[in-house]
Amino acid sequence: MSACRFFASAPKGVASLLADELRQLGAADVVERPAGVEFGGDLELGCRACLWSRTASRVLLELARFKAPTPEALYAGIQTIDWSEHLAPAGTLAVDFHSLRSQITHTHFGALKVKDAIVDQFRERHGERPSVALGQPDVRVSVVLDRDRATLSLDLSGEGLHRRGYRVDSVSAPLKQNLAAALLLRCGWPAIAAAGGAFVDPMCGAGTLAIEAAMIAGDIAPGLKRGYYGFLHWRQFDAAMWKGLLREAEERREAGMAKPPLIQISDADRRAIAAARQNVKAAGLGDCIIVKHADLGALQRPPADTGLLLVNPPYGERLGETEELRALYALLGEKLRREFMGWQAAVFTGNPSLGKFLGLTARRKHTFYNGAIECQLLRFDITPESIPPTPQERMARAAAIPRSAGAQMFANRLEKNLDNIGRWAAKEGGTCYRLYDADLPEYALAVDLYHDEEGVRFVHAQEYAAPATVDPDKARRRLRDALRVLPETLAVPRERIFLKKRERKRGRTQYEKLGEGGRFHVVREGDCRFLVNFEDYLDTGLYLDHRLTRRMIAEWSQDKRLLNLFAYTGTATVHAAAGGARATTSVDLSATYLDWARRNLELNGLSLEAHELIRADCREWLRGQAGDARRRYDLIFLDPPSFSTSKRMQGTLDIQRDHVPLIRDAMALLAPGGLLIFSTNRRRFKLDAAGLADLRIEDWSRATLPRDFARNPRIHQCWKFTLNRNSGTDGA
Repeated sequence: MSACRFFASAPKGVASLLADELRQLGAADVVERPAGVEFGGDLELGCRACLWSRTASRVLLELARFKAPTPEALYAGIQTIDWSEHLAPAGTLAVDFHSLRSQITHTHFGALKVKDAIVDQFRERHGERPSVALGQPDVRVSVVLDRDRATLSLDLSGEGLHRRGYRVDSVSAPLKQNLAAALLLRCGWPAIAAAGGAFVDPMCGAGTLAIEAAMIAGDIAPGLKRGYYGFLHWRQFDAAMWKGLLREAEERREAGMAKPPLIQISDADRRAIAAARQNVKAAGLGDCIIVKHADLGALQRPPADTGLLLVNPPYGERLGETEELRALYALLGEKLRREFMGWQAAVFTGNPSLGKFLGLTARRKHTFYNGAIECQLLRFDITPESIPPTPQERMARAAAIPRSAGAQMFANRLEKNLDNIGRWAAKEGGTCYRLYDADLPEYALAVDLYHDEEGVRFVHAQEYAAPATVDPDKARRRLRDALRVLPETLAVPRERIFLKKRERKRGRTQYEKLGEGGRFHVVREGDCRFLVNFEDYLDTGLYLDHRLTRRMIAEWSQDKRLLNLFAYTGTATVHAAAGGARATTSVDLSATYLDWARRNLELNGLSLEAHELIRADCREWLRGQAGDARRRYDLIFLDPPSFSTSKRMQGTLDIQRDHVPLIRDAMALLAPGGLLIFSTNRRRFKLDAAGLADLRIEDWSRATLPRDFARNPRIHQCWKFTLNRNSGTDGA
């Protein structure tokens, strides 16, 4: 078998790296396939690939190909091989069978048919038969049936090559070693290590990335510590050849580790650190891998000017809440910018949307699969150029550009609105209002002006995503014009102007956290004070279009019990409490926003004893309270998101689809003579009046629309519901 054909399987997304590896090992006729790489060579090359490939999952030696449209044809094809050349009659056997687009679809049945063909041949020719051993058999046979054509192979690896022989302890959902090696190779770690660069993993888990990095840098064969291969008991195994390969690998290890790389890893989880230390010791790499118990906040760059930081941070249930994950990624980005300038960095994540919280621009993105999870490897050059400009920096750059005719029109409109709306707001006692809302179609911004308690101005601007018909270059130029005009015209320094981009998304976009600044400012609305945040969220915590609605709630709340559903930051609750409500109940699914509501209540000197805050899915909570006579409210404010989904809620909420049962469930908690206010910001919402025909309904959309939102009357729709026309309640 001097000229052989092999197939090396690999995780999805790794084939090109594996092909490069095999070429370096001396493989010929290398062909990439979706599940791995075909290549040619002699038996020594096959064994060398098992020993040295860092990315392969298995190495298969092809024995035959034949048509197998039926079980009988499969059986006959297997028996064309003289199995005594591969396995002793008293040996052990295992069979792997895979079927793709073929008539034999049951893989267990196919495996049994292959096994029967082999053992029947032994029984007929030798009077005895091999036994089945699934763990570590003498020979493992692989059959892949694709379009009724079988490829029969011997599995030279015997078991997955990701099993290096050093992992003695682990943590939940560890990276497979060959995937870890693929990530390192894709990041260019061999060249970085050769140039004297260091390696850092600040969320190391069981230490897999660091161990693989040390083996690559130290020229250590990944299979050197394995005690089992599928060819060790194969009858054509050349023991002398294998000893030579092992001797060569030992010599290369000794030479490669003469100058070990600097590798530093840490984790906040003590159990993970204990596992990492055991694995590093078992791999014989304790002299070159520094293992520390430390959280991400303590991360510092080791004494090396260049290097690679590669990390596989949590991206699922392991950390829990999405907000915590965002904070974690934001902290990682801050550490990279502050500590690792001049280094290479990479983040491997199954939730690529979290990558934006790093605050860095990725140089390259590569798709890999961690099991069934599609993941991305985000690669960064940590340089000043990789740090995207802040909105304030963008505005500073824009200020240096001469004002265009369009920009002058935009400035004129701002000045006019500031005069008209500003004077109106002052009469109304308003300190926060909408100044501009795409008045000029070319300048598609919403501009809100806020004044804090000291009268300091802040601008919260939101750019509407341009439609596909608008030239992106024109849209960018107009935004640049607007960013220059805002500070000059409104007399607000750039550091107090905050720009967001508002796009249509399915989900509760006001709950998407954008940053971790944690800076709050106190503003007034009537007699109430509220905390607003301009940086960390798409919205500020105070919906300005609901000012009149909140005022009405305050006027109606004297000695009443209020239920505020989808309470957000509790602004309606505060107005009701300040208006003399006897008690309030605020329900929301977000712990962050309920805490914000608590702080708003405390800011206004309101006791929490009379004002209940409940974290729950509002729909589930309503259904659970229906039979409780103690849960009856005189005033209910129902302001749900247009669409919502969360790991903590059952299913999804679509307000167009679900508003009738939602309103009915809320009305079930309404006390006699009470009223319910239902509001939605869904632009094309249509109330199903027929489905609510037994209720008294009044459209209050116009009555609750402040003057500063009059340009866009569909910013929200609002209705008043009472139980019937004879309730005696008119809401006044």
